[in-house]
Amino acid sequence: MSNMMKQEEMETLRELIKDVDTAMLTTVTEEGLVSRPMKTQEVEFDGDLWFFTKKETNKYEEILHDQDVNVAYAGKSFVSVRGRAEIVTDLDKKKELWSTAHEKIMQTSYDDPNVVLIKVKAEAAEYWETGNLTKKIAFLYKRMTGQSSKSTDVNETVELNE
Repeated sequence: MSNMMKQEEMETLRELIKDVDTAMLTTVTEEGLVSRPMKTQEVEFDGDLWFFTKKETNKYEEILHDQDVNVAYAGKSFVSVRGRAEIVTDLDKKKELWSTAHEKIMQTSYDDPNVVLIKVKAEAAEYWETGNLTKKIAFLYKRMTGQSSKSTDVNETVELNE
């Protein structure tokens, strides 16, 4: 995949998720998959997604055990991002992303050693743009009449890693 194409796809994803405050982070547990809402950090999407958490949470332990995650966004469109998570403890990065909202929600400060960042390196994303009424009608019509709906291009998948 060319760098130009990769850049265009990142721009598309950036536009689709930029106004969505809350994402659903899915991790792998011994029992199966678990999803929970997470506040998206207000940073320009460059292929990485950032979230705050505490070490004493299940998601922290789950990511230490299995780094495969999914992050789903629902807003004007729907976006599902598959990636690899890592725990980041860098104090400067925590300070950069911290806000007073985090202080109220987490009832602590960024320099608390229990506060960590989850960095999700996006590997692929699938998105459904809900703004195109013609595509939606064509998709529903083909589904209702038993025809293949693949040709209506309701969703797109992008691979972000080379």
